[in-house]
Amino acid sequence: MIHRKAGGLLRGAATAVVSLGLLAVAACGTGAPYSQALIERAQAQGTAPDLIYAVEVPGFELAEQSVGVIGDDGFGAIYTSAGRRVELRVNRGTFDDAVCARTPIFDAEPGSAVTCDHDEAGWYRSGGGRHEYIAVRGDHLIRLVGQTGDVARDALKSAVAGARNAVGDGTSTGDGSPPPSPVQRGDLPTHGDMAPDNHVGPGG
Repeated sequence: MIHRKAGGLLRGAATAVVSLGLLAVAACGTGAPYSQALIERAQAQGTAPDLIYAVEVPGFELAEQSVGVIGDDGFGAIYTSAGRRVELRVNRGTFDDAVCARTPIFDAEPGSAVTCDHDEAGWYRSGGGRHEYIAVRGDHLIRLVGQTGDVARDALKSAVAGARNAVGDGTSTGDGSPPPSPVQRGDLPTHGDMAPDNHVGPGG
């Protein structure tokens, strides 16, 4: 009985280790945030922190060398999968139905007509062998674009809808921990010139 119980405990521990391993692998998928080095590189090139976004595209992985600035202070990144690619582009601007119809799709065949479909996620556009979703967030646009045969419309939609800023509000310490709290000093009076109270009590 003792040996059987011990064997059961070992099997349970092994199962737990395997489960943790699978969770770790899952955590390394396309949804993993950019490394601090990639964020710093993009910012050094001129990208504004509020324009650095990350997306999850099922089956696609980030091409780290593609991360960087576009335009004046915009952000760009490419996600790839077995020769297929989708491109994330974030820049400042406004968008509406009129702009949708007259704006060419990025990297589409010149002169191609553009079709537009506005829904709760944003604008779906197609033409010239390419398609994209554009979402408006405040004063900027999040655009995910690719060849029509490389990525499905639903994948573009869900990725854009779930896009999130990878830097936060700018107060990150770079290691994922919150900024340090102010040190509470007990020797600062609550009145007067706020000089430290260095009075020595009884007994020195």
